Amino acid sequence: MSSSPSADRLDAIVIGSGPNGLSAAVTLARAGLSVRVYERNATIGGGLRTEELTLPGFRHDICSAVHPLAFASGFFRKFGLDRRVPFIVPTASYGNPLEGGRVAMAYLDLERTADALGVDGPAWRALLGPLVRQADAVAQFTGSALLQVPRHPLVAARFGLTALAEGGPWWDLPFRTESPGALLAGVFAHTTLPLPSVAGAAAGLTLATYAHARGWPIPVGGSQAIADAMVADLEAHGGEVVTGTPVESLADLPDARVVVFDTHVADAARLGEDRLPGGYLRRIGRFRDGNGVFKADFALSGPVPWTNPELAETATVHLGGSRREVARAENEVAAGRESDPPYVLLSQPSLFDASRAPAGKHVLWAYTHVPRGSTVDRTEAIIRRIEHFAPGFRDLIIGTSTMTAVQMEQHNPNYIGGDISAGSPDFGQLVARPVLSSDPWRMPGRGLYLASASVAPGPGVHGLGGYYAARSALRHEFGVTRMPDLAPGPGQTFTPSGPSLIPDAILPPTPREP
Repeated sequence: MSSSPSADRLDAIVIGSGPNGLSAAVTLARAGLSVRVYERNATIGGGLRTEELTLPGFRHDICSAVHPLAFASGFFRKFGLDRRVPFIVPTASYGNPLEGGRVAMAYLDLERTADALGVDGPAWRALLGPLVRQADAVAQFTGSALLQVPRHPLVAARFGLTALAEGGPWWDLPFRTESPGALLAGVFAHTTLPLPSVAGAAAGLTLATYAHARGWPIPVGGSQAIADAMVADLEAHGGEVVTGTPVESLADLPDARVVVFDTHVADAARLGEDRLPGGYLRRIGRFRDGNGVFKADFALSGPVPWTNPELAETATVHLGGSRREVARAENEVAAGRESDPPYVLLSQPSLFDASRAPAGKHVLWAYTHVPRGSTVDRTEAIIRRIEHFAPGFRDLIIGTSTMTAVQMEQHNPNYIGGDISAGSPDFGQLVARPVLSSDPWRMPGRGLYLASASVAPGPGVHGLGGYYAARSALRHEFGVTRMPDLAPGPGQTFTPSGPSLIPDAILPPTPREP
């Protein structure tokens, strides 16, 4: 990486080095184009950054931490991410503690999960089994723009009907006990949308499907490892990254045939305003942001002392209680109020990856949802919620780092008001993201393309927004219709060295074109 730009003509410029900006850059460079990425921060990665936020030796993921899409994304599978970065796949994808020391666990093994759910096991198996068996088709359908003819229409129909059922007012009907509803509510609540909702159910069903198909992996060393692998490939194919360089105007950049924005669509529209028609700018002006998050990172003197030790089998814990309690907390936020007690999403990666903290110590990643633009400090609310299910947790805290929703935006301008989805992921804005188009990545301005979470397929660390933007740019600007090979070359893969790395049984097969 270089620290300052040089003045020359380029084939493509990418603004922003998040996962979508880097996937676009990698794809364009692999096609033989000259590519430069501009990043405002001193370090690359956007939402894929890992830093010592609390104390020396404690490595915390700043935004994304657990990566259900790492083995499902069409881009990452073409890129061979699992061969470039070592991942750990816990035997349980996620867990939900319940009152009385009980726990609901979503294991990688669907049958083990169903058995643990007892009388509700058959209903869980019937709900998710067909989707798990067609996980690749689910990934293709949910990882594309919704304005399309589905490649797998029967799978798309089943998925859509299931999302409608689980996203409607009758969402409690299939189950007789509390555990399966709590498991589903925990993943549905990832979206920051009110519950029940069809969009929340669709996102949650996708995550729940991957939980049983290939698991929810964590990268060894932190999420930064994913960004580093992408930058290494970009540089190996002639591209470069310029850090510490905010882009305030396209006039400040070297001449380039293509500009790809890994930014919020509002920033892309502002920078490209003189090239974009008024009608498009008015449509973009109606694009709505969602609610925000409050983020807390803890350095701990020991592991979280869960009342139920089964929670040590997963890296991801949803603290929300029952399905109705999760919905109440999320609907409070949707109404513009802080929820108490809050729904809290936790990641405890150092249980599985010793590189994250000094020997015997641990890191804990946590966030809760808050109204957009909130300045309220939710640290104590998060600690109380963890303490409720893990008495003694407070005494283990030796360092804390927090960001309010407003500070999240200051840290990353894509997160307007603290919205880490770069635009509300409600159903309307998943269909028209950011506008209704069969090629939403191509902006109606000369050589301008949108690649961020503001464009289809939306939020998540999958790299698909950038891949699709690069594919569109290659076709329309350079006449390239055959996508380049993205597979790792010599020296770009690692040798698995431990039983905790990806089991052979769940390595993804060779993907088709997404």
